[in-house]
Amino acid sequence: MSALSPAPRRSSLSWRPISLGVVLTYLLVAYVILPQWGKEKALWHPDRLDGARLTHTAGGLPGDPLNISFVGSAEEIGQSLLATGWKPATALGFKSDIKIAVDTVLGQPDPNAPVSNLFLFGRKEDVAYEKPIGHSPRERHHMRLWKTTEQEGGRAVWIGGATQDVGVELSHTTEQVTHRISPEVDAERDFILAELTAAGRLSGIRWIDAFHKERQGRNGGGDPWHTDGRLPVAMLRPASP
Repeated sequence: MSALSPAPRRSSLSWRPISLGVVLTYLLVAYVILPQWGKEKALWHPDRLDGARLTHTAGGLPGDPLNISFVGSAEEIGQSLLATGWKPATALGFKSDIKIAVDTVLGQPDPNAPVSNLFLFGRKEDVAYEKPIGHSPRERHHMRLWKTTEQEGGRAVWIGGATQDVGVELSHTTEQVTHRISPEVDAERDFILAELTAAGRLSGIRWIDAFHKERQGRNGGGDPWHTDGRLPVAMLRPASP
């Protein structure tokens, strides 16, 4: 009678602590080390040294370029954008983050999907609006606006960054999950102006040439952008009663 083969030995190596270690390492690199490195690098970005031409992330990374400005009240901005199909973006939070993740995977529309906070003048955006493209929050038009301390004709002056989201990706600089923007930021600027003009919401537009001295760069997610350097100042028509 032949001897029975010994039962295979169960590996004493457990994959659970290894998996946990990989996840913790990713979180450390993506949310601590790389943002800090990016913050130090951002201090030497030419546009930052030249003044307020870029937004910045909470970690100090260069954000989206400023490419649009409005003269008018918050109410006039809201009325004008709502009239052309834009919606206020939902504030960031656990519930909204989960919802946009599910909607992205399932391809469901979310006209009020949240946008990440960017910073200018030492504070996050005062208002944020978006306009869906298709049936998934992967793609959308979106714009963040800050109220400045300046006035024109006794009316408030706002400045902001408008970009088009074209997908979802891991940030090239922090490895965090983020939207990918189209590099054609001038096209998004011109799209918004054309919509508002067609809707009769603008009384005029003037242009500031050479607003951007640095005409190309990368945002906090590592996405490239380029511009002709001009900034439009759009005068909104007074709000209806």
